[in-house]
Amino acid sequence: MQEIVGDSLARRLVEWGVDTVFGLPGDGINGLMEGFRRQREKLRFVLVHHEEAAAFMATGYAKATGRLGVCAATSGPGAIHLLNGLYDAKLDHMPVLAITGMQETSVLGAHYQQEVHTELLYQDVAAYNLMVTNPQQVPGVVDIAIRHALAMRTVAHLTFPNDVQVAAAGTDPYRHVSPGEPPTSSPVASQPPVPAGQADLARAAEVLNAGKRVAMLVGVGARHARDEIIAVAEALASPIVKTLSGKMVVPDDHPLTTGGLGLLGTRPSEELMEECDTLLMVGTSFPYGKYLPKPGQARVVQIDIDASLIGLRLPVDAAVTADARLALQQLLPMLQPRSDRSFLTKYQRERDTWRREMVALQDGSRDPIAPQYLISCVDEAATSDAILTCDSGTIATWAARHWTIRGNREFYLSGNLATMAPGLPYAVAMQHAYPGRQVIAFVGDGGFAMLMAEFLTAVRHELPIKVIINNNNAYGQILWEQIILGYPEYAVRHQQPEADFGAWARACGGYGAKVTDPKALPGVIREALAHPGPALVDCDVNPNEPPMPGKVQYDQAKHFTEAFLRGQPHKVATVATVARDKINELRS
Repeated sequence: MQEIVGDSLARRLVEWGVDTVFGLPGDGINGLMEGFRRQREKLRFVLVHHEEAAAFMATGYAKATGRLGVCAATSGPGAIHLLNGLYDAKLDHMPVLAITGMQETSVLGAHYQQEVHTELLYQDVAAYNLMVTNPQQVPGVVDIAIRHALAMRTVAHLTFPNDVQVAAAGTDPYRHVSPGEPPTSSPVASQPPVPAGQADLARAAEVLNAGKRVAMLVGVGARHARDEIIAVAEALASPIVKTLSGKMVVPDDHPLTTGGLGLLGTRPSEELMEECDTLLMVGTSFPYGKYLPKPGQARVVQIDIDASLIGLRLPVDAAVTADARLALQQLLPMLQPRSDRSFLTKYQRERDTWRREMVALQDGSRDPIAPQYLISCVDEAATSDAILTCDSGTIATWAARHWTIRGNREFYLSGNLATMAPGLPYAVAMQHAYPGRQVIAFVGDGGFAMLMAEFLTAVRHELPIKVIINNNNAYGQILWEQIILGYPEYAVRHQQPEADFGAWARACGGYGAKVTDPKALPGVIREALAHPGPALVDCDVNPNEPPMPGKVQYDQAKHFTEAFLRGQPHKVATVATVARDKINELRS
C-alpha cells in the first residue's frame, strides 16, 4: 500500500508519542483520516460531536498530562469551530497541535465552497502556523510545529489541502528553479528544568529576608513544586494565597494557606494582600491587578519559567526566570527563618473564621437547594484523588470555595479565557488519559447545554465520567454582573419549562437523575459516583443565590442597591436568600 501524506503525518505523530487525536471528520480531511485509520493500533481517534469540544479535549488532555494535545477538524466551518478551545490553550499556556483541512490547491482563490484560509484565520492563536503545500515538507514541518507547541507551551497549526493529503509521501510535484532542501528533523524535543541564576537568587533572597510581612501568591505554574512552596512559606512565616487555576498547588486544609484570591477568592486572602510589605509570586502572572498590593506598598519577587510573564501586573524588585521547583530549592537555603509569625498567625485566625462561614452556607435544610450544599455533597463523596473540572460562571465560585483539595485531588477550568462549556469536554479527555481515576465535571446548566452531546461521546467511548449540573435555569454570573453594575437583570433567565438533563443522560444510555429535594441529594450523589459508567445528576438549585465577593467593596454594594431601587424583578427572593446566608454565617 502506497504511503500517502496522511499516513506520513499519522506516523510522525506516533513517533512523537501522541496516542490520541480528538476530532470530527469531514471531506476536507478524508486523506488525513485515512492516515489515522492506518495507524489506528497506535493512534486512537476520539470522535466527538462538535469541533469546539475536540479543541477543549485536546487542551484538557494537555492540562492534565503535561503532554501534547492534538485535535483535528475539516476545512471551513470545522476549522472555525476549533478556535474557542484553541484560545483556551493559548491563554492558559498549554501545548496543543491543531490539524485542519483545506480545499485542493487547484481551486484556492476561486471562491470554492467552504474556502476559508485557516492559516490566515489562525494567525493570532497559533505560534506556528503553516499550510503544507508539498509532500516533502512532511514530516519536517510536523516536527517544527510540535516543538513550537511544547517549547512555547502554546498552539501550533498545520493545514493540509485535500490533494496534498492523498499525495504520495515524500514526492515533489514541482520543478524548482532554485532547488532547496526540504526541512529535516527528528521527533525529539528537550525540555529540561531551568535552574535560576545565582545573581537573581541573591537579589530575591535579599528582598525576601528584608520583608516583615511576607505573602506568597502561587499559580498553576508551581503545581509540581508543592513541597518546595510549603517549605519556603514555613521559612518566611508567609501565608500562601492561591490563584484559581493554582488551587491544586497546596491542599486547602494546609495550615499555611488562606485560599484563593480575586472575585472568587477569600476575604483573608484579599485583606492580607492589602497589608503585606513583600510578595513572592511563583508560577503566576495573576491577571487581576486590583487584588494585588498597590504599587509601592510591597516589594515583589516573581519566579516564572517564562520571562515575558514577569512584571506584567506590578513593578518587580527581583525577577527569577526558572523552573519553580528548582528555583525554590535553590532559594530555600538562602532564606533567614522567621521567629516573628504574627502576620501569619493573624491570617490563620481570619482563615478559620472564613472557613466556618463557608461551612455554614452548606445548609442542607434550605429549599430550593443551596448550590454550596450541592458541591459540599460532591466534595464529601468524591475520592481523595478525584479530578474536578469546572465551567466559568457562578459554578466556579462554588467550586473555588467548597471543593477541597486534599490528597491527590486536582482541579481544572478555563483560567484566562474564562469561557463557558469546557467542563464536560475536559472531563472526557481526562478520563481518557486517566481511566482509573474518578473524573467529575461540575458544570452549570448554561455551559452544559452548549456541548451536552459530548455526554453521548463519553457513553460511546465507555468513559465513566460523572457530571453534576448546578441548574439555576439561568446564566447566573451574567445576572449578578448586571446587578453589580447597577442594572436590573435582563434576558439572563430561561423561561419554563426547566430542562431535565437527567432524562437526556438516560436517553444516552448512562445514569441520569433529577434532584429537587435537598434530603435526597447526598444519596443520589453517592449513587452516581458509584455507578460504573457515565453518570449525570441534574440538581435544581436556588437561582437567587448570589456569588458574593470575598470582601464586598463600597462601589459593589452601592451598585447592588441601585439595581434594586431601579426595579430588580426578583428582589424579594434575592433579599431573602442573602438574609438567610448572613444568618447562617452569624451562627457559624
